[in-house]
Order: sequence, then C-alpha cells, then structure tokens
Amino acid sequence: MKNTFLYFLVFLSYTVSAQIPDTLQTVKVEAKRAKIQKSLIKATNTTVLSSKELLKAACCNLAESFETNPSIDVNFSDALTGTKQIKMLGLTSPYLLIAEENIPSVRGASQAFGLSFTPGTWVESIQITKGAGSVINGFESISGQINTELLKPANDIPFFLNVYGSSDARFELNTHFTKKLDSLWSTSLLVHGNARLAKNDMNEDGFLDNPLGNQINILNRWQYTNPEKGWVTFFNLRYLNDQKQTGEVAFEPDQHKFSTTYWGSEINTERFDFSSKIGYVWKDMPFQSIGFQNAFTSHNQQSYFGLRTYDIKQKSGYSNLIFNSIINNTMHKFSTGLNFTFDEYQEKVNAIDVSRKDNSLGTFFEYTFDNTDNFSLILGGRADYHNRLGFFLTPRLHARYNPWQDGVLRFSAGRGKRSANIFAENQQLFGSSRTFNILDTNGKIYGLDPEIAWNYGVGFLQKFQLFGMKSDASVDFYRTDFQNQVIIDVYQGSNQVDFYNLKGKSFANSLQVEFNTEIIKHLNFRSAYKFYDIQSDYNMGRFQRQLQAKHRFFTNLEFETHIKEKGQQWRFDYTLNWIGKQQLPNSGGELPAMSPSFVVMNSQVTRTFSPVFEIYVGAENLGNYKQSKAIIGADNPFGTNFDSSIIYAPVFGKMFYAGLRYKIK
Repeated sequence: MKNTFLYFLVFLSYTVSAQIPDTLQTVKVEAKRAKIQKSLIKATNTTVLSSKELLKAACCNLAESFETNPSIDVNFSDALTGTKQIKMLGLTSPYLLIAEENIPSVRGASQAFGLSFTPGTWVESIQITKGAGSVINGFESISGQINTELLKPANDIPFFLNVYGSSDARFELNTHFTKKLDSLWSTSLLVHGNARLAKNDMNEDGFLDNPLGNQINILNRWQYTNPEKGWVTFFNLRYLNDQKQTGEVAFEPDQHKFSTTYWGSEINTERFDFSSKIGYVWKDMPFQSIGFQNAFTSHNQQSYFGLRTYDIKQKSGYSNLIFNSIINNTMHKFSTGLNFTFDEYQEKVNAIDVSRKDNSLGTFFEYTFDNTDNFSLILGGRADYHNRLGFFLTPRLHARYNPWQDGVLRFSAGRGKRSANIFAENQQLFGSSRTFNILDTNGKIYGLDPEIAWNYGVGFLQKFQLFGMKSDASVDFYRTDFQNQVIIDVYQGSNQVDFYNLKGKSFANSLQVEFNTEIIKHLNFRSAYKFYDIQSDYNMGRFQRQLQAKHRFFTNLEFETHIKEKGQQWRFDYTLNWIGKQQLPNSGGELPAMSPSFVVMNSQVTRTFSPVFEIYVGAENLGNYKQSKAIIGADNPFGTNFDSSIIYAPVFGKMFYAGLRYKIK
C-alpha cells in the first residue's frame, strides 16, 4: 500500500509539472528502508535484519551477525575453539529452529559449529522470531526461529569482492559471481575462504587463544523465474571443508597427536548440501500457491580432544510440501501440507558406538485470520509420528492487536519437542577431564527421554515521534516451562558431568525492555535491558542456569554522513554490552561460584568512496577485558582438574581488523 501511494505521488508530480512548468519543476519522493524492521501488522514477534545492518560489524559468519541486535545474546562456548554460541530468551541454540530459506539447517551434528558455516556476505536478510514459531517448519522450535535468506541470483550484482584481515591473524576472502543467462534463468557462484595462520597466546597460559585453521566454502545457486506462468524455482549445491587445530602452543599434530607430551585438538569437518525449492502460483488466483522444499545433507566431523576422540557423520533428508489458499476471502487464509525428515547418525565417543537412525512423518494445518485493520490471528497444529518420539501433537498460537495508532500488542503460545544430541551439542565439554555419565538408561535417545516444553509470550511495541524524530519502545516477556529436559549437571563435581532426565521443575523467564530513537538526523541510538530468571532442579537442588547472566544491558550508536553526489559517505558504529554476574559450574575451588560483571565494546568506521568501493576498520573488545583464568589446570592438561569449558567472558583481548568491499553493478 505504501509503495503504491509513493508511485501515485511521483506520477502526480510529473503530470502537474508537465501542465504548469513554471510553477512546479520536480518533486522528489524518498523512502528509506530501516536496517532493522519491526512490523506493526505481523502476528508474530519478528525482527528483520537487512544486509545493511550486517555491514555494521565485521560479520564474518552467521554466528557473528547478531552483535548489533539485542534480541540475540552472543557468547563464546569455550576457551579453545573460538566458537561463538547464540542464545534467545536465555536458551541456547539447540532450542531454536535455525533455517536457511525456511529449510532447517543448523541441527544435529552441526549444532556446535554450524553457525560459522554461513558467511555473512552471503546473507540478504535475517528474520528473528521470538516464541514457538510456525508449525510449517517443524516441531522442534521452542524458544524461537531464525531464518536466513541468501542473496538471490535474479537480483544480485554481477561481481562482489570482500577482503578481511585482523590482528589475531584471521584472513578472509569472499567473491560472488552472478550471471543472468536469459530472461528466466540466473545463477550465482559464491566462494568463501578463511584462514588463521599465526599462534596467539595473549593471556600466556600456554594455550592458543584462537584455533589455527582454514575453511573453504562454495555455493552454487540457480534460480528460474517465470512470472507469466507462475513458476519460481531455486537449486543450491554447496561444499564445505573446515579444519581447526587448537590446544597448547607447542602442540604439533604430526608429532604429538594422542601423546601426553602436549595437549592438542583437531576438528575437521567436510559437508555437502543440496536443496531445492519449487513454487507455483495460480495465475488467476494469486492468493493460491503450492511449494515443494527438499534438502539433502552429508556432514562428516572427525575430531579429537587430547586423548579423547569424537567422530560424527550425519546424513539427512528433508521434504516439505506446502499448499496455501483462502477460505471465502483473503481475510481467511490457510496453509497445509506434509513433512518428512530422515537422519542417520554414525557417532562414536571414545570408540563407543552410539549411532542411531531417526525419521518422522508429519502433517500440519495453519489458519490465519486478518481483519485488515487491527487484529490478526495465526492458529496452527501439527501431527507427527517419529520412530523414537512416537505420535504427538504440536499446537501453536500467535495473535496481534493494535489498540491505537502505531501500537501493537502480541501474544503467543506453543509446544515444542526435540531429541537432545548430548554429545554434538556439548562438544566444549570434551576439552576437559570431566567423565561423562548418563544416569538414565530407559529412554530411546542415549537412554534419555525427549525434551518437551511450552513457551508463552506477550509483547508490546509502540512507535512514535520524539522531538520530531522516529522512535520506538517495546517490552516483551516470555516464559518457557519444560515438561522434560535433559539436565547437563556440572555441579555434582569438578571432574564429572552428568546427563539425566528432569526430575522436578525447569523454567526460563525472559524480560526485555527496548528503546530506540534517532537523536538527530543520521544519528541512531538503540538500547535494551534484559532480565533472565532461568532455573532447573538438579540432583543437588535448584540452581540458576550456569554461564547465564541474570542482567544484561545493550546499547548501540550509529552515525552516517549524508551521501555525496559521487556516493562518498562515512559510517560510524559503536556497540556496548554490559554482562552481569553468572553462575559458574563446579570448578573444584579454582573459580568463584559467581563470575564478575564486565563490559565489552566494539566499534567500526566505514568509508565509502563510490557506490562500488568502500573500506572499513574496526575493533572488538575495546576495553581489553579478558577472563582472568580461562583454562583450569592449564599447567597439567592431562590431570584430573583440566577444564577449558567454563568461559563467561572473552579470552582474546583487544582485536583490530580492516577490510574492503568492491562491486561491479
């Protein structure tokens, strides 16, 4: 509606200027799309991050794409691999449904490192939805959904180049090649390579702060678009090879692998992906469509951690058939279809075979009501049969109400169910001397039962003018109640970790208050306060979730100069995160029960010389804050108290980086 109105104004201005040339020469109408978009008319609590938002930080991969957004918390998972872990509503990424173009992507074997397998330059936009999400994409989502849209060959530029280097010896190269073959077919070749070449030990504990390694990542996309006949089709082929080496600085794999001379680790992953999306829209009924999604993945990780080995191969198949139409009129829409998934895991933990095969078949129906004014409702349900989880139902509800202009109230509720891949999801624990104990043996997944949770949420967003500038304020509260959860107990002892089914209560309360405004023209301010109350009943009693701050504060300042005639512009960005105290696991007295609070600051400056060329420089952890003791027992890594998994703050200190972007349009 807004675009139609703008086109009408442009047409009207030219008509008037043609009739009265001396009175009115030109009328210029401009509309700038926000880098972060929050809708007032969607029933779901969804935030959309555009590709321009991702340019505000180095954003080397998907895990690093959320640094400037308060909805997602970014943490390091351990002191060895440099891997960043994301959380939503205080719950880790396994409780999120992470999809690529609405096909589940980061799951199973890829949970620990999968977010680092999607380069940031490939991303067109990211949709972040709080709450249980849509039933169309599956039953596993509990705390939210993150969907990544990749660059489309039909709309991409012919060539793009991004070069990046940092003071921690990390270097990256991204090149995109796009060709429009004819009026119907387009193809893109996206190539990503990165490497870390030098050894860093800023805290002088004898261990690498970041792993050595390299990654090659190649994606070939094909798009067929025939609007006259109603067809849109995508085909994707991807190959990835990722290699990491970490451990003691003196460790050399050829000499010291599986010896006690030096502690070391290698994590090597090879992955093949194929996916397709075929969509058809009825020409005479644009409200009616059918889509067929398919994906196949082969994921092979070979790894060892000191004297421990962990190997996992996963072959996955996914199919989703979706039919969309209306009931009487467009106020009543529905989506229905069938969904099939298959996962074959070949998994060995210290040569102990824990392989399994999972498959599920499900059907879904989702009804949407929208009165085109102030109320909409999405009511959905799934019925699935899983060879391990049995037959079960998954209900979901989202509703929004606009009580007045530029204000929206939302409510959601839903159920999620998932299998906990306890080894793949907790690989940071292999970097310790803890023994692994599974205390329950009657379940069908490693002897454990499936995780089941209900999520409820309510939120309010108000947009307004503050001193003539665009502003918005929001508050939302979500609660997750677990009917069953796989408890990861690191409180019982400093040299063990116990896995068992929940016996009692486990819940997560999340409150977020956010305020954003344009202070002056081109100077944007964002801020958010988050409170988490996450508790579970352990064998020793009720504890706060470990390594989770109760209080967090986020603020971001962004300034852009006016774009000059030749496309020249300066962009400045500054982000501050204050992280409160965190409950720490049992460390045998090496660390306190609670971590100190701390501040992390990041900044970036971008200089655009023309519409096709720009350079950027930046710094992460400007305050140089480092965890005082990142690795317990670093002087005796083969001893009984070695632990690199208790990480609550950065390990590497201040880091500087620079890069350039070049385009051919």
